[in-house]
Amino acid sequence: MSGFIQLLRKRKELIPLVGIMAFAATGATSACLYFLFTKPDVILNKTSNPEPWERLDPSKPQKLITINQQWKPVEELEMVKSITK
Repeated sequence: MSGFIQLLRKRKELIPLVGIMAFAATGATSACLYFLFTKPDVILNKTSNPEPWERLDPSKPQKLITINQQWKPVEELEMVKSITK
């Protein structure tokens, strides 16, 4: 660690590069954690719930930005869903 700090003291032009890389790594890690804990379509254990899309609320938007989303159930899909259960 002290060798790295001495390298940055000798080569000051590396300081912005290290700062940008640290910022990018922090952003990527925080985005991964955000999607892991808040999005219902990200699953870690497929054995307990093999069909996770069945639990999604269709009236709640799943995208980051949703413009003019209108949802209504498709009759054919609802019929197939009721038959297969």
